[in-house]
Amino acid sequence: MTILIPVLGDQLSPGLASLRDVERGDAIVLMMEVWDEATYVRHHKKKIALIFSAMRHFAEALRADGWTVDYVPLDAADNSQSFTGEVVRAAQRHKASAIRVVEGAEYRVRQFQDEWADRTGLPVDVLSDDRFVCPLLDFYAWAQGRREYRMEYFYREMRRRTGLLMTDEGKPEGGIWNLDKENRATPPRGLNYPPPERFEPDAITRDVMALIAARFGGHFGDLEPFGLPVTRAQALKALKHFITAALPDFGQYQDAMVAGQDYLYHSSLSLCLNLGLLDPIEVCRAAEDAYRAGTAPLNSVEGFIRQIIGWREYIRGMYWWDMPKFAERNALKATRPLPEFYWTGDTEMRCLKESIGQTRREAYAHHIQRLTVLGNFALLTGVDPRAISDWFLVVYFDAYEWVELPNVIGMSQFADGGMIASKPYVSSGAYIDRMSDYCGRCRYSVKLKTGPDACPFNALYWHFLARHEKRVSGNPRMSNMYATWRRMSPEKQAEYLDSAEAFLRTLEPAGDGWARQST
Repeated sequence: MTILIPVLGDQLSPGLASLRDVERGDAIVLMMEVWDEATYVRHHKKKIALIFSAMRHFAEALRADGWTVDYVPLDAADNSQSFTGEVVRAAQRHKASAIRVVEGAEYRVRQFQDEWADRTGLPVDVLSDDRFVCPLLDFYAWAQGRREYRMEYFYREMRRRTGLLMTDEGKPEGGIWNLDKENRATPPRGLNYPPPERFEPDAITRDVMALIAARFGGHFGDLEPFGLPVTRAQALKALKHFITAALPDFGQYQDAMVAGQDYLYHSSLSLCLNLGLLDPIEVCRAAEDAYRAGTAPLNSVEGFIRQIIGWREYIRGMYWWDMPKFAERNALKATRPLPEFYWTGDTEMRCLKESIGQTRREAYAHHIQRLTVLGNFALLTGVDPRAISDWFLVVYFDAYEWVELPNVIGMSQFADGGMIASKPYVSSGAYIDRMSDYCGRCRYSVKLKTGPDACPFNALYWHFLARHEKRVSGNPRMSNMYATWRRMSPEKQAEYLDSAEAFLRTLEPAGDGWARQST
């Protein structure tokens, strides 16, 4: 009896459900580097290198733990270059009697798994992924019958479920569930931001980097320098570094953007969580322990924990709650092609240039850059939500469809009509100016409202409100903005609209093939 256990590239957890309660001598672990997964969108070179290197290191760890691992590298001569093809081949090669696998985190991967029984003629046991805090059936029970699916209420349930930052009396620590109002400070000049932990590539990683350079050289982004964590030991070291060096100031400055400071006080631990190198509860417990020890304030710890057991779990639930319809939602009927500068960074808008340049280098930008600069611009200009969603999926090292798509389609682009976000997250240049140092040396003036030298965000903001007035003006959270718009004279309104239209005519659409065409 041989059980075939496929382990996917985002399932790099020693406690994975498919590896539990199985005798090592009865099992073959299958790990696969396949072209289809690297190119269904043309992922950032650093992202592919991260995943392949982490997979190869995990395979070595499994072998050291007594498992037999059948590892199929990308350049194996007989590699079928698809998950299903490799599962079929491995089942035949090892004369497997059954297949045991943890469900894929993405809808399309789960569909592949549903084909494996027919394709192999074997029983396939697809196990729930219990590395998440909230099982999907529990999320569905929470969502069933609700008029609004607000994360805040789900988050409170997760606090109660886990006991994180809860008192013995069952109340939130400090008497308040959400301390976000304390987390919007603009950092003063001269702060000594702690650089993230970096890890020198070993021989395994260097081999992967050579493979990526040879096979994916035309993909977006810089491959080097590479210093991302690719093992659990490195992930734990990165977690410890964040807790001690950055978490104390994470809260108050988490919405800030500073040119040349790619990470500020952010952890970038999302890549470790989404690969499976870290468990969400162990990460949250480490942050809570820092609060209990008095080394990190409550606003920092609560904000960090909310991102993990609140937002991350909620987004995963919303993805599965609405797929496959979620991927095609376009409530605002946006159709503009993605501007070319999202790929090149060739724009005079400094906030976009800085955020895109950082993304090219690091395969990373923090959540405010993603939402209020990159996503905000796409929403204001009416970019097709699937086009900007594909871009986000390509460029970030922590982007998997289950987390990226609802964040972009729902939260960023309001294309789901308000299932996730309570209002469209649009803003003028004033907010970017308040939360960053981008505007001071920009070619455009954030103080000017219209005209060729004005910050484009200013006129685009009112242009967005005008063209979506029927759809959006009834939203209570937008009432003040529309009241301001309606108080403007017709001449002032026309000035804003004309200025926005003039700018929109300058946008060059991206060429074909950046996101979904294979090399």
